[in-house]
Amino acid sequence: MKVVIMGCSRVGAQLAAMMDAEGHKVTVMDIDPFSFKKLPSTFNGTALVGSGIDEESLKKAEIAEADVFVAVTQGDNRNVMACQIAKHIYNVPKVVCRIYDPIREETYRNLGLRTVSPTKVVAKLLRDQIED
Repeated sequence: MKVVIMGCSRVGAQLAAMMDAEGHKVTVMDIDPFSFKKLPSTFNGTALVGSGIDEESLKKAEIAEADVFVAVTQGDNRNVMACQIAKHIYNVPKVVCRIYDPIREETYRNLGLRTVSPTKVVAKLLRDQIED
């Protein structure tokens, strides 16, 4: 499976390493080349300086051949825009978007994006710990 990940912070680097270890072809992109230091030395994928909202960067990441696109930058707006581009322009079959704002996450989920809100996930985990 060809996976393109936008954002190489802790989550993006961890996801890239996991997918690479499972044998997938992984490209992780970030606008900050320093972020790639978070990738393990065993990472065999491609680290690409660029943005998921930039056409040239997406072409270098071979987005047209991607099976999966995941946006996990710190910016909800960038993530949503990049996911919309991947889904509607490049027809990537599976697109997943991290959105911190729970209201915005629900809105885009209702519009057909696969979304994850860490805010909601962590709140639920904390509530479960309180009830335990």
